[in-house]
Amino acid sequence: MSSAHYDCTLSLTDFCSKETERVCKLICLITSTGTEMLSPTGFVVLSVALGFIMTFGFVNNFVVLLLFCKFKTLRTPVNMLLLNISISDMLVCVFGTTLSFASSIKGRWLLGRIGCSWYGFVNSCFGIVSLISLVILSYDRYSTLTVCNNNRWPDYRKPLVAVCCSWVYSLIWTVPPLLGWSSYDLEGAGTSCSVSWKVRTAQSHAYIICLFIFCLVHYAASDICM
Repeated sequence: MSSAHYDCTLSLTDFCSKETERVCKLICLITSTGTEMLSPTGFVVLSVALGFIMTFGFVNNFVVLLLFCKFKTLRTPVNMLLLNISISDMLVCVFGTTLSFASSIKGRWLLGRIGCSWYGFVNSCFGIVSLISLVILSYDRYSTLTVCNNNRWPDYRKPLVAVCCSWVYSLIWTVPPLLGWSSYDLEGAGTSCSVSWKVRTAQSHAYIICLFIFCLVHYAASDICM
């Protein structure tokens, strides 16, 4: 197969016959946006899946929040971490999934560059918060089983500090793309955004490596080893 590069700024007829013009348009679309367009049926399936995730995720986590507020017996130190996970997941459904759901219905991203950066930021930020909270929760359960604790009264200070640290740490690694270190861009079918995985620059590569080491591999390994 020829590896010739098509210049999308020129007329398609310079390279293609009428029979292959549609193919060349698709090639130009993919190479210029970095995304692969789905068929109409594909967008319908994607919309249904996102709608289910958005609705079920919001309702489920909102119920957890209501139960936590209603029953004082649930307000234990360890449940503070579970509440943090529920809040971050619910915020993803509200501020992130709703945007990709609406875009999937229309078959294209609807909110432009600024909206794409916002979507990529909130999904990355809330996702990392949930990941860190799960690791802290695992460590707490490990400590409970292996360390003898004679304290009669629950200690809320450590969980609250852990919750605050999870948000600060997440912001440290998700704000830089908004300030110029890498960026957030369209991905997949062109109806959602994430870190620019395909940009081939030293800055982008450095950010992706740091993101994997300090936000994914590091915490995943910690969780497995506990």
